[in-house]
Order: sequence, then structure tokens, then C-alpha cells
Amino acid sequence: MIEFYSEIRQVHIWAVLASGGLFLLRGIALFAGTRWSMVAPVRYLSYSIDTILLTAALMLMTIVRQYPFFHSWLTVKVLLLVVYILLGYYAFWKAPTRTIQVGAWTMALLVYAFIFSIARAHHPLGVFYTLAG
Repeated sequence: MIEFYSEIRQVHIWAVLASGGLFLLRGIALFAGTRWSMVAPVRYLSYSIDTILLTAALMLMTIVRQYPFFHSWLTVKVLLLVVYILLGYYAFWKAPTRTIQVGAWTMALLVYAFIFSIARAHHPLGVFYTLAG
């Protein structure tokens, strides 16, 4: 499978960008009062993109033999992914007020950006490691 590393990595990167971009657009649309951000086809598109993203991530993890809970930067990414998912769920489905909804969505975007920086740096401090180093 190593011979497909480059292609799998590209799929993973594009899925990361598509997932984050769709999350950003859905939040903007939701706060603008449009209904399309919550309709089933858009939600299913989001689920499909995230499934591709996670499948590619698992394939890459297997190829390079770096695993969460053995490699600190992947551990932090996985834990922050859970935080990102919970914040997104709260922002779109459970937040009791618009202010809390916007806050949860904004925090989810910040967590997404930090996960991205960890992936780029291959270090648990992400952008903070590259700024200090």
C-alpha cells in the first residue's frame, strides 16, 4: 500500500479542506437564517466527506506506522477531533441561544485550525511549536 501513499495523502488533504470548508459555509448559512445548511442532502454530504477523510487517515496511519496514543502529535489530533465534533454538534443542534451557538461554532473552527497546524508541524503544539522554534 506504500505505493499509494502520495495519492491517499492528497485525498486526505482535500477531504480535510472540504470538510472544514463545508462546516464554515454551513455555519455562515445557519446564522444568516437560510435553511439549506440543515437539509438532509447537505448533512449527508458532510458525513460522506468526513468518512472519506477518516478512511484516508486510517490508511495513512497504517502505511507510516504512526498511531494515536503512541505518537503524541496524533494523540492530540484525535483528542481534539473529538472536541471539534462535540462543539460542531452543539453549535448546530443543541445550543440554547444564538450567542452560544455562534460561540461553539467559532470555537470549533479554532480547534479545526489548531488540528490543521498540528498536522503540518507533526508536533502536539502545532503552530505554537513552529512559532517558538
